Amino acid sequence: MTIVAPSLLSADFLNLKSDLERFNASNAQWLHYDVMDGNFVPNISFGPQILKQVNSVTDKFIDVHIMVDNPLEAVDYFDGCKVDMLTFHYEAVEDYEQAKEVITKIHQKGVKASISVKPQTPVEVLRPLLNEVDMVLIMSVEPGFGGQKFMHEVLSKCDWLNQYRQQHDLAYLIQIDGGINSVTGEEAVKHHCDCLVAGSYCFNNPKGFSYAVDSLLSLKND
Repeated sequence: MTIVAPSLLSADFLNLKSDLERFNASNAQWLHYDVMDGNFVPNISFGPQILKQVNSVTDKFIDVHIMVDNPLEAVDYFDGCKVDMLTFHYEAVEDYEQAKEVITKIHQKGVKASISVKPQTPVEVLRPLLNEVDMVLIMSVEPGFGGQKFMHEVLSKCDWLNQYRQQHDLAYLIQIDGGINSVTGEEAVKHHCDCLVAGSYCFNNPKGFSYAVDSLLSLKND
């Protein structure tokens, strides 16, 4: 079954509690929480203090995506927060050894570890790390801002990841983030994505939050 992870970045921050109540009442399994430092990406978002407040009003799976220059250090920022999955960027580490160090540190904290690549980064660079991670996040927009158009060309990365995990008997999830709606979500699922991150489509859907979530949950890989 498809996992739907609404992105808090698209919530109405003047009515955040209300939006979280809509999330809790929906069938969405995960909440996607973006952390941006203004350096790795040209935007700044929320950090651990807001996450602690979010933790207090939801028991659902928390999926944290750190878009920061210093992932090895940033992992420690979330001590004291409930984090179930933590994703960092391949482009933010110096080499494979540092990437493995970040993954090990995440796992030592009892958190699932995930790695992401930007649209222009070939997914094959992750090959030495794929037996270490619990998930791979494919960015289908340039990270940093919500509301961008879906980049269809990244779907070949999802196909490659699926083929690789089958060939090597691996169990990592494939997640996609950026421009997801019912149409692009259907494409992503057909290309073997297990988890859809959807921001504007869920929080700003004229038919309602739960309608948007359910429309994504109903998508099947034929």
